[in-house]
Amino acid sequence: MERREAVQYIALLLGGTLVGANSFITGCKTADKKDNTTFSQEDVAYLNEVADTILPTTATPGAKAANVGQFMTVMVNDCYEAKDQKIFHEGLKKLDDAADKAYNASFMKLTPQQRHDLLVKVDTEQKEYSKTKKEDDATHYFRMMKELTLLGYFTSEIGTKQARRYAPVPGRYEGCIPYKKGDKAWA
Repeated sequence: MERREAVQYIALLLGGTLVGANSFITGCKTADKKDNTTFSQEDVAYLNEVADTILPTTATPGAKAANVGQFMTVMVNDCYEAKDQKIFHEGLKKLDDAADKAYNASFMKLTPQQRHDLLVKVDTEQKEYSKTKKEDDATHYFRMMKELTLLGYFTSEIGTKQARRYAPVPGRYEGCIPYKKGDKAWA
């Protein structure tokens, strides 16, 4: 008996067709993608600085300590469609061009305050763009960067254990816990 027949018999025994049976037969193979890992170490460092400007070090380590730049490159390469990857890559250049236009220097050479001011300006532009964009329009590059920064940081060990309250094995379920102003969110 071949594997395909065995899956079909099992499906019949279970009372119907088996959803996703093809993946059992062929295995979990993804389509071969061209190598689109075009991020250099300089790009990772650049993304770490952008992320650290969004989530800087305060009482807890910032996004740079969590190496969010590396996380962003993996997510863009592995999870984004080609058109979104292109927007993200172009966004790196646009952000550097905006820094050059505003301060006559690349983003990496700006002071922390200049970086902050520039990202606030770009974020304001992004919010305006998001308000007026149509459903088929592309997402703004800075929105992608900001979302990936938050996702990367709060799913990292630093973001989970140091920026939030962490209980690796919580006790019983308590649906209503008093909140005091200034308490960290639960991880």
